[in-house]
Amino acid sequence: MSHWRRRPLQLAMLLAGIMLATALWSGVQAVNAEARASYAEAADRLGTGTLDRLEPAPGAVLTTADFVALRRAGWIVSPLVEGRLRAGEGRVALLGIEPATRVALGPAEGGAVAEGDLLAFITPPGLGFADAEVIRELEGADLGGLTVAPREGLPPDTLVVDVGIAQRLLNLGERLTALVVAPEQPPGLAPLEQVAPHLLRKAPQDRADPEALTGSFHLNLTAFALLSFIVGLFITQSAVGLAFEQRRQVVRTLRALGVPLAEVLGVMAAELAILALVAGLAGILLGWAVAAALMPGVAATLSGLYGAEVSGALALRPVWVLSGLGMALAGAGLAGARGLLRTARMPLLAAGQARPWAVAAARGLRRQVLGAGALALALPLCLAWGGLVGGFAALACGLLAAALLLPVVLDAGLRWLAGRVRGVLAQWFVADTRQQSGGLSLALMALMLALAANIGVGTMVGSFRSTFLGWLDQRLVAELYVNARTEPEARAIRDWLAPQVDAILPIWSAEVPLRGQPGRVFGVVDHPTYRDHWPILRARPGAWNEVARGTGVLVNEQLFRRAGLSLGDSLDLPGGALPVVGVYSDYGNPSPQAIIGQDLFDARFPEAPRLNQAVRVDPDRAAALAEALRDRFDLPGSAVTDQAQVKAVSLRIFERTFSVTAALNVLTLGVAGIALLTGLLTLASMRLPQLAPVWAAGLTRRRLARLELARTLALAAATALYAVPVGLGLAWMLLAVINVEAFGWRLPMQISPELIARLGVAALATALAAGALPALRLARITPSQLLRVFADER
Repeated sequence: MSHWRRRPLQLAMLLAGIMLATALWSGVQAVNAEARASYAEAADRLGTGTLDRLEPAPGAVLTTADFVALRRAGWIVSPLVEGRLRAGEGRVALLGIEPATRVALGPAEGGAVAEGDLLAFITPPGLGFADAEVIRELEGADLGGLTVAPREGLPPDTLVVDVGIAQRLLNLGERLTALVVAPEQPPGLAPLEQVAPHLLRKAPQDRADPEALTGSFHLNLTAFALLSFIVGLFITQSAVGLAFEQRRQVVRTLRALGVPLAEVLGVMAAELAILALVAGLAGILLGWAVAAALMPGVAATLSGLYGAEVSGALALRPVWVLSGLGMALAGAGLAGARGLLRTARMPLLAAGQARPWAVAAARGLRRQVLGAGALALALPLCLAWGGLVGGFAALACGLLAAALLLPVVLDAGLRWLAGRVRGVLAQWFVADTRQQSGGLSLALMALMLALAANIGVGTMVGSFRSTFLGWLDQRLVAELYVNARTEPEARAIRDWLAPQVDAILPIWSAEVPLRGQPGRVFGVVDHPTYRDHWPILRARPGAWNEVARGTGVLVNEQLFRRAGLSLGDSLDLPGGALPVVGVYSDYGNPSPQAIIGQDLFDARFPEAPRLNQAVRVDPDRAAALAEALRDRFDLPGSAVTDQAQVKAVSLRIFERTFSVTAALNVLTLGVAGIALLTGLLTLASMRLPQLAPVWAAGLTRRRLARLELARTLALAAATALYAVPVGLGLAWMLLAVINVEAFGWRLPMQISPELIARLGVAALATALAAGALPALRLARITPSQLLRVFADER
């Protein structure tokens, strides 16, 4: 430990590297662990997550009458109503339960209603329960007089009310979402097929699992956390590598005195482990803060994109604490493995000399080329493996291969430049830069990875945003969207609108399993709005004519890719299969979807709700018509929305979706800047033997400092230039491989020169900030310190 006491700055950089790497990793793992815990709580808090449910078959509906019929037949079931309730700009989950019958399902703390609250709970306008955060969100919302009381232990972002109150708030009439089945039923029950043949009994594993739906999102977060961990590890590697370099004379002396090599290596390894544990604990505390900052964005993303409710609070969970400590030890082990191995293999008399270490470094460069070649060969194998894990493995192979090749490319470029520059000072500058690039290679690799990640993710987000905006313009063509509360009201609205508007386009759908996945089928009328604007990716000639005749079906890209469909393949639907005649883009939706003609939809799904419709009208009349609709039918403000409102809400969800990855990108670039600063500071003391002769030859200290800063900027600029094709390759992988596997859709790649230029400036600014302190220290160094170099044993 005496080495670190004599060099506190080096110790600080070592600890900072492990701490930052551990913080980013453990922070993301804390977020993932909290989200998964929320999924489990959402199912278990009400005691129904592990129970079978009765749900309507495709095209059928479940009503209160079915519940009554099953109870009279002796079935122990309890009704559920599930939906989403608008709260300001967002939505909260609404859960309707029947407290008297749900007691028979088993104990559940969140679903029990105290005896004193029971009458208020079931009597209109009703009493609801939610946590304090949901109560704040519901302030000002039109709840029809419902009183909302605080309650602990409920699923996150959820309002619990009586089933009848939920039906009223969601305008469901007598419809129910499901009936929860008690695990023990009386003997001799009439079979379900006899009492309610239109209902299906589903086990928990047959239902959509939020954790399964969001698995790709959490894998994306983990991948970015691992990238940040690797970038932070370069700081550790730089400090540890310098420590082994500085200790080579101590190792030579100890071995010459008879200390066994194994004992020397064991002590150095134990020292690293102790430092890793200390830094790991600090990193976990910092990771907690990172997780707290990321959690609101993650919760908004999961809610907006997947409909999964996640608590915004954090709990200390052993899984991510142990994971953080394990990664800290593993990172320190990886950082020290190279130095320990080189020390073990170095001959006794050579351990204190610089030339053998330089030869070993050159040999390591050749090994990097071989390693990069092996990774490049493994990349297509990972792609052939397929799946999200295979995609991320290919991504890792490509990034690591590019990182390993960076020092080789820089060395080749400097060697080429050395033969073309003129002048003694210029030749010295290039040669010295080439010599020092090896010491900075790890920091430059960290900077390259951070820049490539920013370019790749930035290009992906920019491509997604541009495509998404165009897609919104195609999908949201209608001027108004009207949601009725009941079907009689919906018919009255359509009758009233018919003589005043250009067209009324029903937006009616039914939940249907599509190729083994929960999906939705929509019916569309034959209208130019769809023919001219719908975002078709590929289709057979005359596809819309086939849809209108009821002889074809359109499917979204997610279903098309995941089911391995081709145009002309049959898709099983209630009432008979139809051939796939076209594919359309459906960004932001992870679930399969299909479209059939309106007449065929009416025939196959007569019980589907018919509440929503789009209205085509002169845009100049849209605002007045919306206001007249609200006044005529006493509709709430949210029941009539115009095109601009829908687009604004969609864009807000989009921005929140990528806020987490944007934050991780900024953190990664910041860590890379610290890695570069670490490399420059740790090499500063070792630079004096090379700089003292140049100073003695007549160069001033200030000019030497300017040259040092120029060298740092030149290396950063070359690294940024190298990072551009790597980042664009990363963007292609994200769009063409990762995105397709994770979400089921592929986006066109759109390169942004502005983004690349902005990140180039950021790279130079990062290098300038990192190089300023070492250059300033060189400019202020005393002549006596430089003269002392000539007296030292070198």
